[in-house]
Amino acid sequence: MRWIVRSGLILIALTAVRAAVRSSPPPPLPVPAASSIVIPVAGACLDHVRSEFNDWRGNHRHHALDILAPRGTPVVAATDGRIRKLLTSRAGGLTIYEFDPTQTLVYYYAHLDHYAAGLQEGDEVRAGDVIGYVGTTGNAPPNTPHLHFAIGVLPPGKQWWKGQAIDPYPILRDHGVAAEAGPIAR
Repeated sequence: MRWIVRSGLILIALTAVRAAVRSSPPPPLPVPAASSIVIPVAGACLDHVRSEFNDWRGNHRHHALDILAPRGTPVVAATDGRIRKLLTSRAGGLTIYEFDPTQTLVYYYAHLDHYAAGLQEGDEVRAGDVIGYVGTTGNAPPNTPHLHFAIGVLPPGKQWWKGQAIDPYPILRDHGVAAEAGPIAR
């Protein structure tokens, strides 16, 4: 009989702990350290962009922002950082992963038509530097050139593909500045 009472008390305690953990709000996600962030398509403004972060794309959430622009429009670094990975993937096509200087955040630029001349992994970039050009590579509709732009919090192992997604729309809305194409990244 004692073991039944003891088991019941343990079950009640575990249920209370689970309830407390579930009701705790998640910690706030970091946002870019700079007081402003560059809208990553040269000449773009957010007047015709809507938040699509939680929209469904097939069987997954979008977790990004699509910025439509004519094919070949310069894509610029949203913030100071380092080019971590240049990659061609089935979904994203020609992509760039940029880490911020603290290696806390990763910025993802996808569906590029081509990279800026001479751009290489490891290059340091400044906000506004040209890093690529708007296109439709990967699974982008061929007649809808755009930049697929995402921000993520890097995990401890710095795996750029495993970052926890942050909605870029409110960050760009509240802190974004339009940029004309800056110097080409080297």
